[in-house]
Amino acid sequence: MSSEKTRNDLRILFLGTPEFAASYLEFLLEKGYNVVAVISQADKPRGRGQKLLPTPVKEVALKYNIPVFQPKSLVREGPQILEKYKPDIGIVVAYGRLLKKPFLDAIPFYNVHASLLPKYRGAAPMQRCLEAGEKVTGVTIFKISEGMDDGDIALQKAFEISECETLGELYEKMIIHGTELLDEFLKRYPVPLVPQDHSQASYAPKIDKNDLHVDFSMPAEMVRNKIRAYDPVPGVKARLNNTEVKLFAACEIEQNDKHSTYKPGTIISIDKSKGGLIACGKGALWIKYIQFPGKNKIGFGDAKNGGLVKEGMCLERIY
Repeated sequence: MSSEKTRNDLRILFLGTPEFAASYLEFLLEKGYNVVAVISQADKPRGRGQKLLPTPVKEVALKYNIPVFQPKSLVREGPQILEKYKPDIGIVVAYGRLLKKPFLDAIPFYNVHASLLPKYRGAAPMQRCLEAGEKVTGVTIFKISEGMDDGDIALQKAFEISECETLGELYEKMIIHGTELLDEFLKRYPVPLVPQDHSQASYAPKIDKNDLHVDFSMPAEMVRNKIRAYDPVPGVKARLNNTEVKLFAACEIEQNDKHSTYKPGTIISIDKSKGGLIACGKGALWIKYIQFPGKNKIGFGDAKNGGLVKEGMCLERIY
């Protein structure tokens, strides 16, 4: 049987909500997979005007004329969707809710997760692995169970993270590698499963506002990891002269004994191309861009020319 025939035969129910999941749904549809229905979370206010807009996954489903549902309760409304569209398999990408029995037992459900499980189970695996300074991450497809990201593994793919890689860059790599892995999984389905080693599990809890407050008393490498884990969205925050600012594009670290004489957070020097050199608990870090409230991000050199920053100013932690 050809892979094209397999694609057309396997009836897929897709569950997902944000832009990340929408990329996977569009990939499946462009590849010719038979997505018979889509489930997404409720429409929410988005953008500056906070207008009620469809989820990114819903937008893709409507574009391709795929039936889309936004049930308040999968337990109550899910069985009717399954009965009407008779999917063979459910593919879940960032749906945002745990699936519960009996809906979970009706068909096999598989999740695409943005880490090498059992590491970084939970809501924010990409941010947490960057924050921890991991050199390798990957994507996992696993059979969903009632626990959080603890089901048996079908396929995994590992790849390296570069030293200065940002969340935005990792996000794009996750889509490329993840869609390739999903394609392989569906071509080979059913795939033998391997239980997770639960003793090796780690967790990636949801991001809260305190995670975005950068502390320059940490070593420069840890500060860099913090900044790149939230670059470009939502951006880490610090206080400069009683104004909250965001910081982006941290990469080069300098280790020089003279830097230890500066209070952590001090802007040691400003370079037009490299940005601002900021003193840290150990070493100093070049940060390229700064963003003031209500403004676009700008280079430290431009901010200096505009009288917004100067050497000797101090970026302080927000409490």
